[in-house]
Amino acid sequence: MAEQTDTAARVELTSPDELRELLGEVKPRARDKERPRLHPHDRAWLAASPFCLIATSDAEGNCDVSPKGDPAGQLAHVLDDTTIAIAERPGNRRADGYFNVLSNPHAGLLFLIPGRNETLRINGRARLLRDAPYFDDLVVKGHRPILVLELAIETIFFHCAKAFLRSELWTPGTWNPGVLPSHARITKDVMATPESVEELEAYYGASYAEQLYKC
Repeated sequence: MAEQTDTAARVELTSPDELRELLGEVKPRARDKERPRLHPHDRAWLAASPFCLIATSDAEGNCDVSPKGDPAGQLAHVLDDTTIAIAERPGNRRADGYFNVLSNPHAGLLFLIPGRNETLRINGRARLLRDAPYFDDLVVKGHRPILVLELAIETIFFHCAKAFLRSELWTPGTWNPGVLPSHARITKDVMATPESVEELEAYYGASYAEQLYKC
């Protein structure tokens, strides 16, 4: 695709009033759906969710969104009606989102349940803990968390299904994972990594899944 260089035809929105005029007024059901505390349905959703996205930004506003996954029932740990915790497992050690939290505690979490088109959104203030009495409740396959992100909830609400319906995300007939090269091939093409493609294929192969909870 050719790069777009014609900026004359681009009409930028520059004020909240312009944006509201374009979008129209918020319907009462959407406007009033935020809650400050967990409802039993929220607790049930968190217990059924194996995957979430955590959005953070640093003090300068540089953003990050990181995926987190664990077996359903072990991803989100509910401490009380206004506090949840997400365990950190062994990963690539970049910790972009966690470094953001150290300078800016505001975070947004999006919880998914495979096959459900709605999502649960939780926003609040995060902190990092290297240990706590409840860490033993977060053991998966014999491994305690490295740390947790503990979130003091400020707002909770369910997000509508339209994005998932438009994307047909859960429709197997639309899936085409082979449309792109393997992750090993992509890694080799975009990075100056010393490993060969064959070595990377072996690394991202069966043994990769076996090391999920091991440092």
